[in-house]
Amino acid sequence: MSDDSDDFRAFRDAIGPVRRIRTERAESRPAPARPHPRMREHDEARVLDELAEAAPGVELLETGEELQWLRPGLQRRVLVRLRRGHWQVQDEIDLHQMNVEAATRSIRLFLDEALTAGRSCVKIIHGKGLRSGPAGPRLKSVTARILSRHPRVLAFTAARPGDGGSGATYVLLGQRR
Repeated sequence: MSDDSDDFRAFRDAIGPVRRIRTERAESRPAPARPHPRMREHDEARVLDELAEAAPGVELLETGEELQWLRPGLQRRVLVRLRRGHWQVQDEIDLHQMNVEAATRSIRLFLDEALTAGRSCVKIIHGKGLRSGPAGPRLKSVTARILSRHPRVLAFTAARPGDGGSGATYVLLGQRR
């Protein structure tokens, strides 16, 4: 232990007196960037995927082959007006030839792009599911699940016969409040 203290003493003798240097350098640094919640966004995306695969809730009204849904709190006439073409369809997507996973991603991306572009009415062509077998129309079902759970979808209904009938859905979108 005496060797360590001798070394320390020799070092201090060689250096001489020491004084602290005051600087503003530490305070002039920019604030560090705020962390980006990547894992939270990933978790939220996974929850949306799981919800899309879950069975639809009671808020989904399916009459025969036609899908209809209205956000709670809105008047029923919104749905009637949507079905009658009161709002002009501003964009559309065709899901034919897609599997459920690709259709799910495509619908979400399509809705995000439509909202960003300020569109209020869009059409999703999912087909009638005539070749889906005993499981029923899978693309139609996943479309209904995603739309009924999307926070910006106000209503959706089957398209008019000239626009695809029960093989397509009109979607009314609302802007963020």
